[in-house]
Order: sequence, then C-alpha cells, then structure tokens
Amino acid sequence: METIGTWWMWAGFFAIVLVMLFIDLFLVGGGKQHRVSFREAATWSVIWVGVSLLFAGALWWHLDGAAGREIANQKTLEFVTGYLIEKSLAVDNVFVWLMLFSFFAIPLELQKRVLILGVFGAIVMRTVMIFAGVWLIAHFHWLLYVFGAFLLVTGVKMWWFADEKPDLANNPLIKWIRGHMKLTHELQGDAFFVWREEAGKLVRYATPLFLVLLLVEISDLIFAVDSIPAIFAITTDPFIVLTSNVFAILGLRAMYFLLADMADRFSLLKYGLALVLMFIGTKMLLIDIFKIPVLFSLGVVAAIIATSIVLSLRKDAHERLSSAHKPGKEVQNLSE
Repeated sequence: METIGTWWMWAGFFAIVLVMLFIDLFLVGGGKQHRVSFREAATWSVIWVGVSLLFAGALWWHLDGAAGREIANQKTLEFVTGYLIEKSLAVDNVFVWLMLFSFFAIPLELQKRVLILGVFGAIVMRTVMIFAGVWLIAHFHWLLYVFGAFLLVTGVKMWWFADEKPDLANNPLIKWIRGHMKLTHELQGDAFFVWREEAGKLVRYATPLFLVLLLVEISDLIFAVDSIPAIFAITTDPFIVLTSNVFAILGLRAMYFLLADMADRFSLLKYGLALVLMFIGTKMLLIDIFKIPVLFSLGVVAAIIATSIVLSLRKDAHERLSSAHKPGKEVQNLSE
C-alpha cells in the first residue's frame, strides 16, 4: 500500500483524535445528560472544521518541504475533497438519526451520550473497513469498477426514493431485535441496561436507549458502505482516506445538533447527495479511461451541495410565504 503516511504522521493523527475525543467526552459533558444548545453546536461545528483545516494546512506544509510543492498540492487537495464528500454524505446519516430519536422519543439531553458513543464506534468500524478496502483494491483493481457501479446504482435509488419516509414501526430489523432481546417499554434515565427480578432471578433488560444506540451504529455501518468507496474514487492512499474520513466523522455530532431544528428546510438535499454519488460512481467507472482531476471533482461536489442547499432554502421560504397568505389565515387575522 503506497502512502505518504510515516509512523510519526500516523501517531500524530491518532493523538489529535484522542485529544479531541477526550475534550468532547470529559470537558464538555459528552458523557453526561446535557441539552446541547444551537449556539454550542454551532461553536463546536466551527471548531471541528477549523481543526480539520489546520490539519490540512500542516499536511501541506510538511509535504511541501519533504516531497515538493506538486505532491503537497495534490495530497492536500485529495484530503479536502475526501473530507467534503464524507461531510456531505454524512448529512443523510444525520437525517436517519433524527428519525430514530423522534420515533423512540429520546430527549435531547440523552441524545448526546448516544451520539458520542456512536461516533466512537464509527471511527473503529471505518478504520477497519478502510484498511481492508485499500488492501483489496491493491490486490484486485477491478473492485474499483464494482464500487463505481454500486455508487451509481445507490445514487439512482436515492434520487428515486428521496421523498419516501421509512416506516420504522414495521422495520424488519427493529422487529427482529425486539423479538430476540428483552427490552423495557420505557426509558430508564441514561441507563442502557437495567436488572429486573423474574421468578426469583435477576434478568437484564435493555432499554430503548440501548436499542437506539445499536441502530445508530448499524446506520453508521450502512452509510460507511457508501462513503468509503466514494473516497476511493479520489485516492487510495490509506492515510488520506482515513484522516479525511475520521475528521469528517468527528464533527458529525455537532452537525446533528446544528441541523436538528432545521432538517425540514433541506428537503432537496437528498437529491444533491444522490447526484454526488452518481458523479463519483461515474468517475470511478472511468478511472482507467479518463481520470477526472481532483480539483474538478472538488468543484463539482461543492457546487452540487451548495446548489441543493440554496434551492432547499428558497423552496422552504416560498412554502412558508404561501402558507402565511392562505385565505383561512387571512380571515383568522381579520377576526382577531
């Protein structure tokens, strides 16, 4: 596996991740019942993006001196593009979390604990998947075509079913878990498990909070199957793939609380994400015919996401304006 990462670069990266996780867990109440405000979520979102950009700057500075300006520009651009792709695709994961917390009526003060554990689990899972994927691609180049076709089909399916809402009440996975695990009907504070006496014996019951944590981890795994092949379309350097992926994941929890009250305003974002997957899938399928430049890929992804966000906000503003001027409301206002 060809990589720019030296042992001390890997060590420095993991040290940064551990420090940031420690700060999140112990210094800002990550493991406690804590209601995250919009201001706190916005502040931490800026911090996570800032740390990621600082890492990109440090990477460029090191490579510029060690490998030359061309390599420094190329690898830093790959990192930023991978980061943007992962960050963009993670929005769909955030929407799934919103549905899960709403369906199981998990209060905001308990959501933070679930998400910090979910993010930690996602980092471990993706680290394993990325190294496995890099090894497979190094030995079986044709897998890039499989990944490309998969992303293309996934993008088409996402576009086709963008407006459909999952029926969690009849979800086969949730039904199976409930049928094979003893679960309490109500939350037990911030506990994942409780002990209850049955026929003179203590029996351990999982709480709905643990079920949500399990579903969050499963959703992370499912979305990783999409996002990791997408970054392989940009680079197969394991250091760039892992660092860009993990830095994007670290900011997921803050992004969740930032978007929690605004999810309905981004109704067209799923169409944008679908186009991103289709573009990246096409890029991967053409990899041995025509290599689309990384800078062009970054521009296309950024343009698609920005356009879908702007159009979503305009659509939301138009709908709010139309709703405010409905005849029924005018009559109500006159009567008042």
